[in-house]
Amino acid sequence: MTGKKKSAQASVEAMYRVFTVPEAPESTLSRIDQNISSNLAGFLQEHIVAVERDLSDVEKNFSDYAIPEKPVFVSEQAQFLLDKLVANSVHTASPAFIGHMTSALPYFMLPLSKIMIALNQNLVKTETSKAFTPMERQVLGMIHRLVYEEDGAFYRKWMHNPRYALGAMCSGGTVANLTALWVARNRAFPAEGSFRGLHQEGLFRALKYYGYEGAAIVVSRRGHYSLRKAADVLGLGREALVPVDTDDDNRIQTDALRDKCLELHRQKIKVMAICGVAGTTETGNVDPLDGMADIAREFGAHFHVDAAWGGPTLFSRTHKHLLRGIEKADSVTFDAHKQLYVPMGVGLVVFKDPSLASAVEHHAQYIIRKGSRDLGSTTLEGSRPGMSMLIHSGLKILAREGYEILIDQGIEKAQTFAAMINAEPDFELITKPELNILTYRYCPESVQNALEIADPLQAEKLNTCLNRITKFIQKTQRERGKAFVSRTRLEPSRYYHFPCIVFRVVLANPLTTREILSDILIEQRELSAEEGIEDEIQILHQMADAVLKQHERGARQANA
Repeated sequence: MTGKKKSAQASVEAMYRVFTVPEAPESTLSRIDQNISSNLAGFLQEHIVAVERDLSDVEKNFSDYAIPEKPVFVSEQAQFLLDKLVANSVHTASPAFIGHMTSALPYFMLPLSKIMIALNQNLVKTETSKAFTPMERQVLGMIHRLVYEEDGAFYRKWMHNPRYALGAMCSGGTVANLTALWVARNRAFPAEGSFRGLHQEGLFRALKYYGYEGAAIVVSRRGHYSLRKAADVLGLGREALVPVDTDDDNRIQTDALRDKCLELHRQKIKVMAICGVAGTTETGNVDPLDGMADIAREFGAHFHVDAAWGGPTLFSRTHKHLLRGIEKADSVTFDAHKQLYVPMGVGLVVFKDPSLASAVEHHAQYIIRKGSRDLGSTTLEGSRPGMSMLIHSGLKILAREGYEILIDQGIEKAQTFAAMINAEPDFELITKPELNILTYRYCPESVQNALEIADPLQAEKLNTCLNRITKFIQKTQRERGKAFVSRTRLEPSRYYHFPCIVFRVVLANPLTTREILSDILIEQRELSAEEGIEDEIQILHQMADAVLKQHERGARQANA
């Protein structure tokens, strides 16, 4: 016996074997499957968000750039993935991972996803998807009804009508927003007289024919960056995404919106679309959608609502009023891998009018022929997996009542955390939650007192110092791996719109408890006392004391 390690061989028989369903339950692949499931279950039960390890060390496991000449066994690759990939992944399902919009999944999504992967359907065409096509149409109809609340006759007429589509399934909110604005662009410059439409002749000829100098998409300054991508991809240019100021609650100012539209009109720039936001990425606020819809109608603009985050609030009878006016939108984006609790990555856009999708309809003789039921005719992406199966499963298993509980709990939890922050003298709530997102920072009570009376220059110096402290605490807490909050930059009006770095928290995981939230604050307070930030903290207190003493001297002189 030489003890020589057995190696995998590439052969016709081996290729046949890896494509064959294992017959015996105790086969090698079955044992590998069980081992992976057990390992993942253990990973998901852990409470550590991420193991503290430098990314440059992890990169060493993935440094080979040559495709291997010889194969390895499935068991060897599975072990590599468990040791090097799973062990070094972020535990986004951890109840202490509250920094981003990626949350826990209902565990039933794991076994059900095997159906989707095993069947490997391609939703571009019915010949490669069969039952998945009507299922996708049903899911679009369900979300459409959640938004627009049409009667049964409407859905019986339109949901499975092969010549129309109530929406489009996409890989995420970015493509969903792009699809909506693609429709808006083509509708803004339709065929007329000798002009065959923008979709045929292009943007330059469309502007020339209709007598415009350009086209614009108007959105609040809190609009998602995907809208800028869309302006770029659609040939308008990034500057065509025109920002409008927000109020102190991060909602678009409707007076400023109307003024901006009038200004663009005078400049002979077509207001192609107005975008409302239902759940801003940074602060979770909702634009005044009702008023925006009226302005969009006034200027003949497509009204799109990016509800990638906040759309599922419509499940809640208590909070759905926050999205009042969304039913007036021409199109609405949802991200299913956010608050519909579906795996990455799937989003969708629904259209109020079933004929809207025809503005971007494409056909090909070999695959998506005119008049067929193929969904690929009105989607930007061609080949797509059957992710609608997982949305369908969530909508059936959790149902409206289940989603209502999740939404209500998330908003209630955010309000609870905001109250906890307000009760802590050394923490400052920056934006109170409207949905289930809030921002705050570590800010000692004496510094808060100093900021209340500081002039612009003093406030700038204090906030600059606080920015460095916030960044240190957030980065260190992330590296320690027990909990995670993200950070962003806001311009609060009370601090003269100076850019302030703040902690950002997203409370969508139903397993996150009050105790976990308390532990996060405790750890952040402890991090503020660490040696690495000691000098900065000392400088901060010195500056705050100087502001307070100066104010006291001024008050004494005024009373003398």
